[in-house]
Amino acid sequence: VSKSWGNFPFWWKNNFPNCGGQRQSPINIVTHRVKHDPKLTSFIFEGHEKVFNMSVENHGHSAHFTLPQSVRLRGGGLPATYKAVQFHLHWGENGGQGSEHSVDGERYPMELHIVHIKEKHGSLGEALNDSTGVAVTSGQNKQLDRVIEALGKVRYEGNSCEIEDFRLTDIIPQANKLNYYRYSGSLTTPGCDQAVVWTVFQQSLPISKNQVERLFLLRINQTEIKMLVNTDYNHQYLNLELKQDTIGNIIFLP
Repeated sequence: VSKSWGNFPFWWKNNFPNCGGQRQSPINIVTHRVKHDPKLTSFIFEGHEKVFNMSVENHGHSAHFTLPQSVRLRGGGLPATYKAVQFHLHWGENGGQGSEHSVDGERYPMELHIVHIKEKHGSLGEALNDSTGVAVTSGQNKQLDRVIEALGKVRYEGNSCEIEDFRLTDIIPQANKLNYYRYSGSLTTPGCDQAVVWTVFQQSLPISKNQVERLFLLRINQTEIKMLVNTDYNHQYLNLELKQDTIGNIIFLP
């Protein structure tokens, strides 16, 4: 976490009022509250199978993998077409709990966030002024060796490197895009802008303890980055109504 944020999310609202809002992320997903909603359909993924070169840069509070705008996301009950911006990871210490979201109180060793913004917006900053301007897909995945290797090259703020011949399908296989949870929330770091449509994939993918331990051993800016090695996160418990669409895609909405 940036030094200006501090390491305790509970206190963020003192300096960033949005962090005390009613739509804060992450949350604990309570599956017994699931209901059907026929308005939520399957996703249409564009450009996820295309090969591209990708840069990764350490921004001081996280390491972002920049994605080409040809990667798009629509359908799935989203109000517009969204273009990809970047993805990043959150992981646990020594193979422990590292995911930001939990399902029925259970957390996972790692969580992958793929950030998209509405096609009409020119930047993430612009999209944050739109209550549904940002779409984030989230999941856990085992096919991350090239990503882990790249993170090892950007341990310090300002470091960057390139990954060649990459495809998003390498880390989010098609079979795991079918079932998902949905809610309206926020960024998980200050300023906690409540402008995010969250999609959390229901089916997690196995990841080896060795891979998680390799991530922890990278110690990327450990004095500044608390959110990447995420072992004690204050989950928000919102009054959400869970729903499920008619073709079996599990989602939930506020």
